[in-house]
Amino acid sequence: MKRKIRRTHKRIELGFIFASILALFLCIFFMHGLPKFEHTGDNTFNIFLNGEFVGTIDDGSRAEHLLIESRRKVASRSSSLMFMTGDLEVKGEELLFGKVDSDRQVMEKMQSILSHTVDENIQRSVTVKIEEYMVNLRNLQDAQKLLQAALDLYDESGRFVVELSKAADRDFSVITPKIIDTYSGEEVEEKEEFKLPEAGISEFIENWGMSDTAKEEDKDFEDYELGVFAMNFIEDVEISQGYLPASRVTDLETAIENVTKEQETPGEYEIKSGDTLSGISMAVNIPMETLVALNPDKLENVNSTIHIGDILTITVPEPELSVERIERIYVEEVYDADVIYVDNDEWYTTQFQILQQPSSGYRKAILDIHYTNNKEISKDVVKEQILLEAKPKIVERGTRIPPTYIKPISGGRISSYFGYRRSPGGIGSTYHKGVDWYVPLGTPVYASSGGTVRSAGWGSGYGYVVYIDHPDGRQTRYAHCSRLVVSAGQYVNQGDLIAYSGSTGNSTGPHLHFEILINGTQVNPLDYL
Repeated sequence: MKRKIRRTHKRIELGFIFASILALFLCIFFMHGLPKFEHTGDNTFNIFLNGEFVGTIDDGSRAEHLLIESRRKVASRSSSLMFMTGDLEVKGEELLFGKVDSDRQVMEKMQSILSHTVDENIQRSVTVKIEEYMVNLRNLQDAQKLLQAALDLYDESGRFVVELSKAADRDFSVITPKIIDTYSGEEVEEKEEFKLPEAGISEFIENWGMSDTAKEEDKDFEDYELGVFAMNFIEDVEISQGYLPASRVTDLETAIENVTKEQETPGEYEIKSGDTLSGISMAVNIPMETLVALNPDKLENVNSTIHIGDILTITVPEPELSVERIERIYVEEVYDADVIYVDNDEWYTTQFQILQQPSSGYRKAILDIHYTNNKEISKDVVKEQILLEAKPKIVERGTRIPPTYIKPISGGRISSYFGYRRSPGGIGSTYHKGVDWYVPLGTPVYASSGGTVRSAGWGSGYGYVVYIDHPDGRQTRYAHCSRLVVSAGQYVNQGDLIAYSGSTGNSTGPHLHFEILINGTQVNPLDYL
């Protein structure tokens, strides 16, 4: 019995020793990676980069340092600068037991993730901003060559060169171009002072190339220096430096083409007295069909009537960077005197009369021609000798705005247009002298323009009809009405109610027949509404 008890004690003693050794071993094993536990808050920190888990550390403040070192190591693999995306997130927690990763392990995972975010190399570059247009180039030398190329298109002599300098009036580093006149060694005046062709330049022009004592009237034609003598950019140009991916940098040849070639830019043209659509087409160098397509609200077709004061949308070919310049030339030429207009306040603007036919003259002259790119803007005569005097064209023209015409009914569907047609029901004319709108019986009819009612009553084939005489000599007619509300001699304003639609006279159904007459002859009403 005693021997059995002794054996049991021995087993217990051996088990205790074994358990103690095991506990000691476990403590030694875990003590390396287990922070000392204290109830002080977060003691382990899980690190995430771009949403991916990269490891656990015992000090969250080291995460940013590990990311910086990882960036540096990835960047050192290439001689070029690189874009890397590194969105760091640190989540702390308090644990009694846990394992933390070494800095080396965390950085290896960070570098692997950062390597996959490197899109491409970036390089030092410059951005040339021309108003709202921007182009990226390799360096300042390319920027200078781009701007010089724009000047050289209009300056074959090479007199004007572009120099780049930092803008003195900016809080940050912005580079602006200066245009230098190499003949004088002086900078061309800033754009605020260099205004073409406004007043103020005249004094500069008159004194250009002259001595202090020389007088303009004393100079002979051969005393004038000819050629381009003033240039500037129209748009504001700014240049900034930075770093960009190589794919966003434009090569110089492409940049020059994009900046100097003409682009289709929207513009406007205001219709003046005497204009025709064909004349406008030739003046702006745009086909009439294109003008119609650009202005569907004002032009129905190439035969549409145009109205003084209307604004037409046109496309103007212009480069991204425009150059204004003055070029002095000597000419011996046939010339025309400016047209002289005599205003007549009793006439409409559509009326005019030629009082004197022009005749050309002949002269030799020194001219200063103002250009925007290749487009001549204006011409100043510096000196001239008239060999044969020109006679001006003298035109008397009206100043009163003519009355407008509106559609006489609201809504409706056109059932018969102006011109030749098949006779409806065998009772109508085969040449229709107006336009018909199908409308329900009793639709209100309004005066298309202000005027005096010439007659209002039964008009045979017209049924109940209203005739209105207008101040511009035109007449409108409103036929097949069911009821009239005006009488002869009454003055009506544009838009006043004059009748209600019907189907009286020669009619196959309820509608309004509307005519406009000029000099007693019907014209297509749709050209005047």
